[in-house]
Formats: sequence, C-alpha cells, structure tokens
Amino acid sequence: MNVIAEDTARLLEQAARAARAAAQALARAPRAAKDGALLAAAALLRAREGEILAANAADLAAAPGLTPAFQDRLTLTPARVEAMARGLEEIAALPDPVGRLLSEWRRPNGLLIQRVAQPLGVIGMIFESRPNVTADAGALCLKAGSAVLLRGGSESARSAHAIAACLRAGLAEAGLPEAAIQLAPTQDRGFVGAMLRAAGRIDLIIPRGGKGLVTRVMEEARVPVLAHAEGLCHTYIHAAAEPAMARRVLLDAKLRRTGICGATETLLIDAAIAPALLPLLVQDLAARGCAFRADARARAICPELPAATEQDFATEWLDAVLNIAVVDGVEAALAHIRRYGSEHTEAIITEDAAAAEAFLAGLDSAVGMWNASTQFCDGGEFGFGAEIGIATGRLHARGPVGLEQLCTFRYRVIGTGQVRG
Repeated sequence: MNVIAEDTARLLEQAARAARAAAQALARAPRAAKDGALLAAAALLRAREGEILAANAADLAAAPGLTPAFQDRLTLTPARVEAMARGLEEIAALPDPVGRLLSEWRRPNGLLIQRVAQPLGVIGMIFESRPNVTADAGALCLKAGSAVLLRGGSESARSAHAIAACLRAGLAEAGLPEAAIQLAPTQDRGFVGAMLRAAGRIDLIIPRGGKGLVTRVMEEARVPVLAHAEGLCHTYIHAAAEPAMARRVLLDAKLRRTGICGATETLLIDAAIAPALLPLLVQDLAARGCAFRADARARAICPELPAATEQDFATEWLDAVLNIAVVDGVEAALAHIRRYGSEHTEAIITEDAAAAEAFLAGLDSAVGMWNASTQFCDGGEFGFGAEIGIATGRLHARGPVGLEQLCTFRYRVIGTGQVRG
C-alpha cells in the first residue's frame, strides 16, 4: 500500500470510528434533542445564507463550461437555501421513526413478540453536484438515529462545507455529537474506494449521482448498497386523456426542472389521440426551448421532428430534450417502458380509470402516477420532509427514501418464564 492509500485508509478509519460512537449516542437520543438540532440548524441556514451563497458562487466560478442541467443542479439561490431550512423544520415535525412498534403478536405459549424500528447505524453517502443533498441527507439520518459520512463531488465542496457547518453547529447546540454528520476529510478519489470497502465500519452505502457513479459503487462495494439508478421516466398520454390536462402536465413533467431524476425523458402517446394532440404538445414544448427525438410514427404526424435512435430512448437526457413514441394502447406503453426504462417513475394521463389501473398494475417501476407530473417523485412532495435519494432496486426500500426507509428493525420477545423444554 502506498503512502497516499495508507493516509486515505487512516482518514476513513478515524471518521468511521467517530461516526460509530456518534451513532450509538443518536440511537438513544430523545426526540426533543434530535428535533432541537434540526431546528437550530434550520435557523443557522437562514442566518448564514450570505456565506452559503458566497461559497456556492465560488464553486460555480471554479467549474466553467457546465451544461445547463449540471449548472442548475449545482446552483443555490435564496429560495433553495430557504427550501433546505424549511425541509429541516418539516423533518423535525415528523414523528420519531426510531422505536416505532411495527407489529406485535402473541404466541400460543404466551410469548409476546414485537417488531420494533431501529437505526441502521453508520451510513455512507456518495453524491455528485447537488449541494442541498448535504442538508437533506444529514437531517434525515440524524432524525432516523444514524450517523452519516458524506462524500460529495469536488465541484460542490465549498457549498457542502458551508451547509454542513450549520448542521454540525445545530448538533452541538442540542448536546449531540457533531461527528453524527461528517464530510469526507479529503476529496481524494481513493476515499470513495475506502468507503466502499469499509465493511463492518459503514453499514449502508447510498450513491446519488450519474450512471458512472452508481455503476462503480455497485461493482466495487463490499458494503450493502441502496441503489439510485437513472431517472429514465415516461409519461404516457392515453387515448382517453383530457387534452388540456395532458398539455399542462407534460410541460411540467419535462421542463419544470430538466436536471432532476424525476423529469420525464420520454413521451408515449396513444395512436388514437396522437394526430390531434401531438402537434400541440410539440408546439408547447418547442416554445420553451425543448428539442425532440421522435420515432417514425410520430414523425409521420410532425415531419419536422428529428428521428430518434434506439440509444435515444435509452438516454436520461437531464436536459431540454424529449423522446417521443406513438404506441397502441396500455400494453404497448408498458412494453416500451420495460424495454427502455430504469424502473424509476412513470405516469399515465387518462380519464379512463380502468386504463389507469391496468397501467399502474403493469409497472415494475418504483413509482407510478395517474394524472400527475413525474416531477412529484420527491421526498418533500411525498410528505417525508426531504429524501436521501430515490431507490430503484428491489430490496429494502423503493421510491423516495425518507425516515421510515432509513430504519431497519429488531425483535423484542417478552415472556413470563417460558422454557422450550
């Protein structure tokens, strides 16, 4: 092992040891202390808004040539700082997830068995570009009784440090260990590898970023992973859609914020309604600067549209680009989604309840929506206060990951002297 690798391993060991001790304290912390830390941190975010925005401006200045979508993810504004603070307050107002009685039953021998929620322990969070993840992840892990070690992208390092300072000051004010929320002590890429190999020191890794990051984590991790795959989301406009609603919802689903994982990347439109509605949808989106990639059936209706390739339909654009395909009914829409989707979020726009139920029942995706924008796939919009990510795997948690999903469980068995004999 070379000197740099030895130093990285030592830094990881120190951070993980401090996080483990902090997690043990948090697991027993009363709700009042955890909520007090969150409320104090929220107040500090507001009080230090100028410092946070100055740090963010320095991050932006140090990263020229960003794509519009990447710049949007990296940029903080007064409204976004306020949203972070409000998110902390909303998390504080939620019930304490730790110690919840999930279920109980009594056996014929009189034993009472209880399933009780408990913290995960030490969570490693690896993320890219979006500095608000520092606040969301730190606050959720704190309330869920777990310590978190955050390793953000170098492009957002200054912003993340300014935000984390508020969270750690809130912990100190509430008498809780500041090591419960730590930023990686180095931007060396080797630290990510050390986190992925930290079995026994980190209990769960959560990656939040692009395909390259998630692929690396899944391939290298020796620690359990809660995966967040690409957000290749679809909106299907059914033959029984109300046209005005379809136009309004699609515009929001694609263009409200193009750089988030809940943005619609592909429009599927029913052949029965496409000749009348598709030109209007294209007109709406083009007026807002959207570009298109369309299949042959869509181009037969709107010849000006560029042709789509197979790769286009498998691309998460995170930009003002929309794929378009014309399909014959619900089953064809589902078949397209299964072929190209990432099991994130899909929506159907229709006034036909039976069609909506068939669509929702046929999805494998983490989130299915009916007559709503895919951009509602968000922890705050689900009432979680915030989210640590959108889980698209099949185990433990799916969709927006909030407080309940950041807990595991244990059993308590209460007897009156029973023996097995």
